[in-house]
Order: sequence, then C-alpha cells, then structure tokens
Amino acid sequence: MKAKRQVVSSREEHSFKNRLSELSELPKDVVLGIPMLTMVGQMELNIENYRGIIEYTDSLIRVHTKDGQIRVNGKNLKVEYYTNDEMKVTGHIVSIEYVNLTAPS
Repeated sequence: MKAKRQVVSSREEHSFKNRLSELSELPKDVVLGIPMLTMVGQMELNIENYRGIIEYTDSLIRVHTKDGQIRVNGKNLKVEYYTNDEMKVTGHIVSIEYVNLTAPS
C-alpha cells in the first residue's frame, strides 16, 4: 500500500508557523524567517533576516528576502556593513518599499 503524500500550500505552512510562533512565544521573525527593519530617523536602517543584495547604488539598494524584495530609495545611500544576518544602510532615506514576489495572483 502506497502512503499518500500530503501537499501543503505555502499559505497553510505560513499559518502553521504563525500559530507555532504564538504558542511558543518565540519572535515571529525567528520562526517565520521574515525580515525585521529598524529605522533611526531618515539616516539609518538596519535590516535583519535578508538573503542578499540585488542592487546597490547611491540612490537605490534592493535587498532579497525570503518572500520578496526590500527597496530602499534615497540619496548618498551606503551599506555601512553587512553580515550573514544583518546589514546597516546609511544616507538620506526617502522611502522603503516591500515587494512580495510570492503572493498569489
């Protein structure tokens, strides 16, 4: 007898992980692997849980995340440092946009 393979949608998986986060009292950014942004005024942005830098100019920085992209627009933008887990962007930040690339259409 063959075992049935259960197909779990990404929405169901996200919902399960969300409930797990709430029950375990662990932070959602840890359980779900979602990015966490901390902004200090318009001059500094810390991004945690990112996957890589896609584009880097003095007016646009695009960052790859688990579910999409974060686009930081501004003037004199600079990546002060980055590690596997975190990066710091400085400059005059005009806007931050989150583009979800995995959303169902």
